[in-house]
Amino acid sequence: MARPKKWQTNREKTLIIRSLRDKTGNTLKELLTKFKVKRSTYYDQCYRIDNHVDKYSVAKEMIKSIFDDSRETYGHRRIQIMLDKRNIHLSLTTILKLMNQIGIKNTIYCKHTDKYSSYKGHIGKIAPNIVNQKFNEVLPYHVLHTDVTQIKLQNNKWGYISAVTDEASHEVLALSMSEHPDKALIFDMLNQLKERSLPISLKPIIHSDQGCHYQWNDYQNELKTLNYVQSMSRKGNCLDNAPIESFFSLMKRECLKRQVIDNIEDLIRVTNEYVEWFNHERISCKLKGMTPIEYRNHALAS
Repeated sequence: MARPKKWQTNREKTLIIRSLRDKTGNTLKELLTKFKVKRSTYYDQCYRIDNHVDKYSVAKEMIKSIFDDSRETYGHRRIQIMLDKRNIHLSLTTILKLMNQIGIKNTIYCKHTDKYSSYKGHIGKIAPNIVNQKFNEVLPYHVLHTDVTQIKLQNNKWGYISAVTDEASHEVLALSMSEHPDKALIFDMLNQLKERSLPISLKPIIHSDQGCHYQWNDYQNELKTLNYVQSMSRKGNCLDNAPIESFFSLMKRECLKRQVIDNIEDLIRVTNEYVEWFNHERISCKLKGMTPIEYRNHALAS
């Protein structure tokens, strides 16, 4: 017969006693004596076990719903924010415990993503590093970040994505895609940015790396036409443009690396759908639980 252990709770002892009563010929009195459990305690625990109600049942259903609605991308911190919005207030430790019980876990942030470099040396004018890793802008449309990334398609071709994000709101302001990292890709992005019709009084900083696209005379002249101030990272320092690098990393982990993308048409469709969700639905802890659009509207209304 199993021997009682000092660390066992009365609930655990009760479960063992009930099991042993069915398997052995020992009487209840003998088992209670062996496990040092009072008869009243035993029956109290039996009642609690038989009438157990999971007080977290509603929270578990809500956590599962939030996780599914987030495209299975939210971890316990953002789930806590969404639960708070629904007037369900739980600690991060409890949420992690319930996520484990449900069997859901965010595993998308441990995957390698492709890195693309368009640096070709000094082929044009290098702009000063105005931003200088001071990513503390809180007002939308004041500091923008741009870059190009690549992703391998199922047809063995590469897809290239050029994007512009707002440092303050994280909003994706422009996004263009092509099978070629050429001038058409960059100017499609600039045309989208032009259509945004940012306030005329602003003179936004647009920050990039030293890629060849951003050293072209045509590109730099277009920025002047749009009344933008150009800023560039130091050579070979990806941390200088961390906000857009972070966005590309998120997009690949949360979307592009989780599905089959056959060709450039698929890439355009999938990426545009993700950006629509990213801007309007995906909350950020850095934005105090708001989406990029919510933050932008809130900041501009203040």
